[in-house]
Amino acid sequence: MRFRSLAVIVLVAATAVDMTAQGGAGGRAGGDSAGRGGRGRGGPPVPATGEALASTKNLVELEMMTWPEVKRAIQELGKTTAIIYNGGTEHRGPQNVNGGHTLMAREMAKAIAEKLGNAIVAPILAYSPNNASAELPGTIGLSTAVYKQMNTEIAEQLIKHGFKNVAIMGDHGGGQAQLGEVAKELDAKYGPQGIHVYYVNDAYATAQDAFEKELIAKGLPCSSHAGISDTAEMMYLGLDKGWVRKELLATAQGNYVACEGQPRDSVAAARPRVNNGINGDARKASIALGKRAFDIKVEFAVKQIQGFLAAAK
Repeated sequence: MRFRSLAVIVLVAATAVDMTAQGGAGGRAGGDSAGRGGRGRGGPPVPATGEALASTKNLVELEMMTWPEVKRAIQELGKTTAIIYNGGTEHRGPQNVNGGHTLMAREMAKAIAEKLGNAIVAPILAYSPNNASAELPGTIGLSTAVYKQMNTEIAEQLIKHGFKNVAIMGDHGGGQAQLGEVAKELDAKYGPQGIHVYYVNDAYATAQDAFEKELIAKGLPCSSHAGISDTAEMMYLGLDKGWVRKELLATAQGNYVACEGQPRDSVAAARPRVNNGINGDARKASIALGKRAFDIKVEFAVKQIQGFLAAAK
């Protein structure tokens, strides 16, 4: 019985090897066919065939397009700029959903691409450099090394598609330095080929600074994480989708945040620390303020990308 069992095992193994060599049962030949542009069963390359409908010419989100539509966008419609937008998953106070960064980034990227007229948006990345917490659950973070490598590989994949420009940006403070490094390194690598990778920092820090100045002019409190800016923008973009628990706005106050250049006054210094995920005061957040914050981000990002593209000509 022992020899008979051994013979069966050898026969099964030999059959599996034979099928793999022939590309059967999910074997390597079948996988290589997809990766090499359609070689079929080991024969010569097969030309790609597919139809792009006329009604889909205005699409800008790669994940909502078919491959013929992406190919047409790049080769015929002049959409040679790809946008990589990094969102994030983290706690955002009791009033905002944890996916806020990603939700806002998706709307931002789409609006930027539409205004540029020559861009396609890669799927929004839902993770950023961060750390999870059992006390304030909801955050899923990556190490900076993984984050940088992820953006590097995605950018290079888009370059393989045929995009001539890649614009990288993020909606989260953590990771901005790494995005700058990715753009610098890839631009040095591909620049000699006429392909450029840009870091669009104006979509984050520059836009935030501009909006904060407007808040100060209105006599509204400054804030950072989950404060007026974040909460208002999520109210505007989410409307009635439940992105913001509006019933909790009246109590959406966290640690005191001084405006840039302003000293912490004695009253603020005496305030106890609040561990609710809010840095600042979101109680005055509104849809109108959210629209303004969003418009500033889009305006600054579009202007910077247009400047990059013009300088490269």
